[in-house]
Amino acid sequence: MDARAFRNRLTAKALEEGFSQVGYCAPDAIPDAPARLASFLEQGRHGQMHWMAERTGWRANPAALWPEARTIVMLAESYTPDHDPLAVLQHRDRAAISCYAQGRDYHDLVKKRLKRVGRWLIEQAAKEGVEAQIKVFVDTAPVMEKPLGQAAGLGWQGKHTNLVGRQLGSWFFLGAIFTTLDLPKDQPETDHCGNCRRCLDICPTAAFPAPYQLDARRCISYLTIEHRGPVAEDLRPALGNRIYGCDDCLAVCPWNKFAQKAREIGYAARVGAPELAELAALDDAAFRARFSGSPIKRIGRDRFVRNVAYAIGNSGRSELARSLMPLLNDPDPAVADAARWALDRLQGRQGPADRPAGGGNQTDSAPS
Repeated sequence: MDARAFRNRLTAKALEEGFSQVGYCAPDAIPDAPARLASFLEQGRHGQMHWMAERTGWRANPAALWPEARTIVMLAESYTPDHDPLAVLQHRDRAAISCYAQGRDYHDLVKKRLKRVGRWLIEQAAKEGVEAQIKVFVDTAPVMEKPLGQAAGLGWQGKHTNLVGRQLGSWFFLGAIFTTLDLPKDQPETDHCGNCRRCLDICPTAAFPAPYQLDARRCISYLTIEHRGPVAEDLRPALGNRIYGCDDCLAVCPWNKFAQKAREIGYAARVGAPELAELAALDDAAFRARFSGSPIKRIGRDRFVRNVAYAIGNSGRSELARSLMPLLNDPDPAVADAARWALDRLQGRQGPADRPAGGGNQTDSAPS
């Protein structure tokens, strides 16, 4: 089999299926990953994400995850928003929801596309008399997609630790196909952040101890999605009206001027910026119905409404106090605590509402 020609055909197939960019690397292409991951975990910066401390041998070394793999195909899929993600932060009575979560769940969309490309790979290799095996991954296995994406030439991990691409900007998902085929590899991408520190300076919770380092315990995405129980009171005001994730450090990246338009209609916003009072009234059944097929559903009603209560407390809108009353005796202690805090804040017992500002990080609150 002509490996170079096969790779070219595979790339063309992936682009035809809707992916924005494709890169190739070896399973042992991220030798610095084990030390970086160990340092992150030793400092406790993963917070309650205990799963990150499990299977670290696989997570830090893709070659150990599947020793038979000879090539990792990294695929990027754009979800570039068609609006200013920061504009909603000025509307304090409405919910700010991360752009990636406003459409259908990307796990489902990307994985289906990966499987189609993977089946094509197996079938086409068989036609050339070569047996090929694959495994596909989308953010749900011990795979460090971002370092692998850099190794495959898709982009580089910026100062906010997320991947940035010269052809993609900041708005893209990553998927991986591990295969036993030995295909030509790409050169890793180099850092192009230069002296820019916009992503660092906009974060209201100071989640970046230094450039290229993230403390997830202070990251708004982590706090609103991964963190269970009450959020530390000193961090609550900085959440503003962000109730699920945060796009600020992504949105200010100057490389977004090259971001590709999203091709998948499923990523189009269907959630929008709903009113906080409306969301505060959701019970479990209503929450599940409203966010069916959305990544938001996975955090559950209680954590979601906890975040809504914090946002109401930060709104400065005294008329929203009535929406907190039913939550004061909520069965979930974190929700009840959030409602009491928010009510005190609206009534002036917790200081004035913070000014509208930007800040935070996107979905992956980790160095992977």
